[in-house]
Amino acid sequence: MKILFVCLGNICRSPLAEGILRKLSPELEIDSAGTSNFHIGSQPDYRMIETAKQYDIDISGLAARQFTKKDFDYFDRIIVMDAANYRNVIRLAKDDNDKCKVKFALEENKDVPDPYFGGKEGFEKVYQLLFNACQQILNSIEKR
Repeated sequence: MKILFVCLGNICRSPLAEGILRKLSPELEIDSAGTSNFHIGSQPDYRMIETAKQYDIDISGLAARQFTKKDFDYFDRIIVMDAANYRNVIRLAKDDNDKCKVKFALEENKDVPDPYFGGKEGFEKVYQLLFNACQQILNSIEKR
């Protein structure tokens, strides 16, 4: 099973989700990407690195990259953080099979808030949301 997490810049939400799921299930192949090209090659935001570190997750070695059409061919599931990411990813889909791979991280298509412009508590809230989302992803894989 190959899973890709997608947010806007690939420096906050998606690298954290990647780190959480890698810790929970090291046997899965997990990556992250952004829909924009703002931060290509950059490591995650230092505040997200610190938040992850509090939970014994090291995401400092990750580097931002941009989502591409080729990701549809490689990944089994593409997990987006919000409605804007969903629209941007779906826009690149070549067919319904690609579209079926794209799911929201949170149930009921709710957005994972972008903590970039917020305070420390926003990063903690995102950790809690994504930890729960990753557990649900694992449960759905195990039921298959």
